[in-house]
Amino acid sequence: MSLERRRRVLVVEDEVLVAMLVEDMLAELGCEVAAVSSHLAEGLELARSQEIDFAILDVNVNGQPSFAIAEILRSRQIPFVFATGYGEKALGGAYVGSVILQKPFQVDDLARAIAELAMSDLQAAPSRPVD
Repeated sequence: MSLERRRRVLVVEDEVLVAMLVEDMLAELGCEVAAVSSHLAEGLELARSQEIDFAILDVNVNGQPSFAIAEILRSRQIPFVFATGYGEKALGGAYVGSVILQKPFQVDDLARAIAELAMSDLQAAPSRPVD
């Protein structure tokens, strides 16, 4: 048994089959899915309340952009990946340069996006003095 804590993930995806596939992929990668939402309002509440390490956000949730969820996560300093079939052009100006997972994707693509998140998180971490 590993003593390392599994990374907790919020998944916001309006396509039920895609959400189930993402859940399976995350489990395969050793992550724990903390919550799944297929609705913007619920996603907003989960982003405010859940103890998570990162999130996977469908850019378009039932015809509504998920940027408000991203803002909540950003304010909590929780990293996120945007999943979209439209590439970076689907992102608003404030999100250009965010980690993007191009749909459709495989588990290796998801693993790369998570690794990219971890690297960007390390680069954004405040420097600490060395004793």
